[in-house]
Amino acid sequence: MTVTIRRVLCVLPLLLVAVVAVRQREVLAEGLGLVTTARWPWLLAAAGVTCLTWPAAACTRQGAVLERLPGRRLLAAQFAAGAANHLLPTGLGASAVNLRFMTVCGLSPARSSAALALYLLAECVGRVGLLGALLVAFPDALPFGSLLPDEAPVGLFLVAGAALVLVLGALAAVRRVRTVVAGFLRTALGEARSVHARPARALALWGGALAFPALQAGVLVLVGRAFGLAVPSAHLAVAYLAATVAVALVPTPGGIGSVEAALVVALVAAGGAAAVATAVVLVFRLLTVWLPLLPGALTLAALMRMKVI
Repeated sequence: MTVTIRRVLCVLPLLLVAVVAVRQREVLAEGLGLVTTARWPWLLAAAGVTCLTWPAAACTRQGAVLERLPGRRLLAAQFAAGAANHLLPTGLGASAVNLRFMTVCGLSPARSSAALALYLLAECVGRVGLLGALLVAFPDALPFGSLLPDEAPVGLFLVAGAALVLVLGALAAVRRVRTVVAGFLRTALGEARSVHARPARALALWGGALAFPALQAGVLVLVGRAFGLAVPSAHLAVAYLAATVAVALVPTPGGIGSVEAALVVALVAAGGAAAVATAVVLVFRLLTVWLPLLPGALTLAALMRMKVI
């Protein structure tokens, strides 16, 4: 039974890739058609920068734990996690892959969860911090006023906030939940202190957390140059970071659909023509999502067969 389940799990990533590809076949076809109209040197450079994002993610993962993780397997796990992240909503795929990988490497479930939480925190702080720094340096990069509705739904936000407070209060009233949360927080804070006591680990954690969104923004800049998008590079980077921060809470697999829409709106708001901005976004997502998806799924299946995850 165990062998059968493992075989099914090895095939499952490929089946999910096929389902997603069929559902998004029009977007894929349009993106592939647009590639032929772009300037190839810029696209090759964009593909090269895309390949650097996985070492950046591996660097951040290593910085979140004290133990030295096996380098090649860690890098392969990040490539596989990227595919899993585009098949399950809200980053659950990548989190599950890395949690399993750290457990197989000998970390306890509590410490693996703490390392995962530290990674997610560093990634969030790095992305938002980079966006804030660019907005300070280029305050006119993105006219946020044109992106906001005339009348903000204040009532909706208040209701959502009140509901969140009620849910948290109800959970806090349960003793078992309080015990589990308190234990997790103690473990997470202890891991964070231990990691930051090692300068090499702290540098890997925060350096990778800053490098990953910077590299992704660099891919968008290079694709924009390939299509001759009339938007300054810094403004393109701000548009990418703002769009990805805005859709971070949208529960779609890998942000498929929501990221494209947000990026097109942000690029148009930054001064780009709508048609060119759409082409840039489609090819950007083709390079960063669709082309690595199948090899990433194959890597995921291979790692599962090898019991690395």
